[in-house]
Amino acid sequence: MRVYSGIQPTGRKHLGNYLGAIRHYVTGQEQAAAAGDESIFCVVDLHATTVAYDPKELRDRTYDTIAILLAAGIDPSQSVLYRQSDVPEAPELTWLLTSVTAHGELNRMHQFKEKSAQQRELVSAGLFLYPVLMAADMLAFRADRVPVGDDQRQHIELTRDIAERFNARFGEGQAILRAPEGVYPTVAARVMDLQQPEKKMSTSSGSVEGTVYVLDEPKAIEKKLKRAVTDSEDPPRIQRDVAAKPGVTNLIDILAATTDRTPDEVVASLADARGYGDLKVQAAQAVVETFAPLQERYRELREDEAAIEAALAVGAEKASAIAAPILADVREAMGVGPRR
Repeated sequence: MRVYSGIQPTGRKHLGNYLGAIRHYVTGQEQAAAAGDESIFCVVDLHATTVAYDPKELRDRTYDTIAILLAAGIDPSQSVLYRQSDVPEAPELTWLLTSVTAHGELNRMHQFKEKSAQQRELVSAGLFLYPVLMAADMLAFRADRVPVGDDQRQHIELTRDIAERFNARFGEGQAILRAPEGVYPTVAARVMDLQQPEKKMSTSSGSVEGTVYVLDEPKAIEKKLKRAVTDSEDPPRIQRDVAAKPGVTNLIDILAATTDRTPDEVVASLADARGYGDLKVQAAQAVVETFAPLQERYRELREDEAAIEAALAVGAEKASAIAAPILADVREAMGVGPRR
């Protein structure tokens, strides 16, 4: 059972990234190791070039993200951790897969619609083809399971469609590419902005006050959670109701995810609470305690960029060793390059 997932290096990593993806990487790593297979994790710097960006900031954020993954528990001796631009097999596979990807499918992708609307000067072809590169990242390694946030379901379904279409057209009865299964968090699948709980927590479109960053100081975390928007119901009810009580629901989910409980267990534990303040205090304490060891380890790792590059070099070599024969199978099936 091979596990694969990629993460953007752009922006500062926040609580939603951690609960929706990063902590599940560690679980996936353990599951893959138990099954005697690889877990593969990628920092997708090529994806970041599809919109306007600052080159220096991209490199710095890439190092930041690698250090956060390592601090969270990704073990390069147990998993493959690599930078997307270091492994050429997936970009080549991207071009080959465009032959079985429909223009209409890409035009309907939610992320393309959202990001293209934000571009003032240029909507790049790369932004349009972004989902094909994302699919190639997974398919180049014949991944079985892909832990992702709930907002990535459309990309997983497109990847499965591309794999199945490729196999039907070029496979001659063989499954050359493997259609992966998405693995989605059951609790805190979507962490919402603390100030705008109808919107997903985000570094690009959310509010600074409503976004809890992985590297925020404890006092900043406490301040943001204690000021989280709830509602004006009197008396206040700590109840999970996404439609009627989005702010309260968000806090319940955050507390549940950071204390390894179900939302129902959290609600039951707060049956005698005096109001929303108790919920906010407990959520703040749980997030601070969750991030404390990660932040300490991050500070140690981030200072040594040479060590990060050394780890990435090892990861790139391992990744290419897995992807190269799969790309060779694709080239052979498509009649590209010399006959094997």
